[in-house]
Amino acid sequence: MSSRENILNAIATNQPTLVPLPVLNRTSVISYEDRYAQFKSVLESIGGKTELISNIEIVIEKIRLDKANDTFIIDTISAESIDTADTIALSAFELEKVERAYIKGTVAVAENGAVWVYESQMKNRLLPFICQHLVLVIDKNDIVATMHDAYDKIEVGSEGFGAFIAGPSKTADIEQSLVIGAHGARSTTVYVVE
Repeated sequence: MSSRENILNAIATNQPTLVPLPVLNRTSVISYEDRYAQFKSVLESIGGKTELISNIEIVIEKIRLDKANDTFIIDTISAESIDTADTIALSAFELEKVERAYIKGTVAVAENGAVWVYESQMKNRLLPFICQHLVLVIDKNDIVATMHDAYDKIEVGSEGFGAFIAGPSKTADIEQSLVIGAHGARSTTVYVVE
């Protein structure tokens, strides 16, 4: 028997006993009186911006204005967006030039300022991470208190990819100098539609 087989057999015979996952008492989990206020506070503390808007038309008008100014944007929200097949086919080199990406989110989390986005909403996996400025749109009713609540609302296995996105990219060195936009979107704005 080879060393490899010895190792694999040892692993197979020394498996831990399976135990059921704990049942969480949801009444003891965090809740917020105003989930939007908590989401806004956390998102802004990590470098993002948020704005409460009355309807989606405000975002669509911003998209039209960007297009009128010849800004290279990708809009996955409005009916006026570029063809989905075109967005999917764009390479990293082409996406690098995207000034602003507008993407609809599925659920937002008040406790950490994150927004869940499915791959189908991104149209291209690179888009939210390679654009210069990321704009996410979420309905106010889709803000949940905790990650537990978020996982209850999303179907993680329904698509090949999805991500929680919380604010712009950031990094800090050993001297604790925080740099925002170092290796991804330089800014993140979340429009919350009432």
